[in-house]
Amino acid sequence: MKVLSRKHLSRRTFLHGAAGLGVGLPLLDAMVPAMAQSSAQTPMRFGFVYTPHGYILKEWVPDQVGRDFALKLIMQPLERYQDDLIVISNLAMRPDNTTGSGHATSNSTYLSGALAKDTRGADVSAGTTIDQIIAQKIGQDTPLPSMQLAIEDNSNMIGVCDGTSSCTYLDVMAWSDPETPLPNQINPRVVFERMFGSGGTPEERVARMQADKSLLDAVMRSAGHLQKDLGHADRVRIDDYLENLREVERRIGNLEARAQDMTLDVPDAPVDIPELYADHVGLMFDLQALAFQSDTTRVSTFMMSRELNNRAYPQIGVPGQHHALSHHGYKPEQESHHAMINTYHVSLFAEFVEKLANTPDGDGSLLDHSLLLFGSGMGDGNVHSKDPISSMLVGGAHGKVDTHRHIQMPKSTPQANLLVSILDVAGIPTESIGNSTGSVPIQS
Repeated sequence: MKVLSRKHLSRRTFLHGAAGLGVGLPLLDAMVPAMAQSSAQTPMRFGFVYTPHGYILKEWVPDQVGRDFALKLIMQPLERYQDDLIVISNLAMRPDNTTGSGHATSNSTYLSGALAKDTRGADVSAGTTIDQIIAQKIGQDTPLPSMQLAIEDNSNMIGVCDGTSSCTYLDVMAWSDPETPLPNQINPRVVFERMFGSGGTPEERVARMQADKSLLDAVMRSAGHLQKDLGHADRVRIDDYLENLREVERRIGNLEARAQDMTLDVPDAPVDIPELYADHVGLMFDLQALAFQSDTTRVSTFMMSRELNNRAYPQIGVPGQHHALSHHGYKPEQESHHAMINTYHVSLFAEFVEKLANTPDGDGSLLDHSLLLFGSGMGDGNVHSKDPISSMLVGGAHGKVDTHRHIQMPKSTPQANLLVSILDVAGIPTESIGNSTGSVPIQS
């Protein structure tokens, strides 16, 4: 634990525990004198969240343009945070992407606007994505420059998964360069231990779980020594932060125990992967919140589900599978079921937004200092249409974006124009990316 003179703490102070565990701290008042006295020194975070198969756009896009707009059904879960969001409509994905049936290029080019190579083999190619461009700029001083998370894993599939396209395209959202897709991590335990320390083999992790030992025990003792020299507000902040850490680890342990019990009858059932979708998604969002809070990373991508998945959602009363329901044939009942899935995804995302809004960060909250992009690379899933699509931004980005607006762009505005604008907010002025033709006026 490194402490600067006059009891000023370095922003890179860590609490050290056993088994290589090193936990970064949230921004504390005691750290502020060690750097410039302004909120601009608080790091900005960027999160990119993807959902598949498009939306029922008539239940997504507001009727009103500008500030005086009402949220439609699908966005209702974000009503409390309407002041923090921007809806951008009339966007379009690249029209000359003919790889596959349209699913493969929806997620794989959503953050690049690139032309994907039509291939059945391993020689995939698409553009460098903006999360990686941003990570190159702001992620080099953090333990993890970026995080790539997902719920389903398609990496064991090879060959053709979508028409004429390689399965690789369906499984990734982030590309470090046009030929290098970045694999997603779907296991919360692996993500937790990558962030905070190694846990050894799966057998060792199960043994630790059964012994009811927490990785954070030694960290708590380290925190106790540190807190003696801190003010009341900082002590409360550390207590809240470590309680969040312990709660996430407790939930992972509980889910592991359930998975371990399942292996008695189903030997191949995976340990560490939550059985319930809401548990899995919630943990992945909580891990991103912790990573932002501890400055473990400032950039994350998260595929809440992948294109062409066969996931069903009986927990919300929806019969049938998501992909099949996206081909609704404009039948009202089928459209309603698809909209229910869309709304459910937004409701889970809204819990993440709430977590960020309730987490202090410098002179504001994590939400004040973050910019989140939420959307899908498909508009009307029934016909695989990529024009129009609509995306949503949430967060204050240090006051750099003008929120509480519905921005209706001219028809067929490239989605890549929004990517140019996000890069500008990140302090990376860019003339163009992918098929961009300009920018979207999101800035203050």
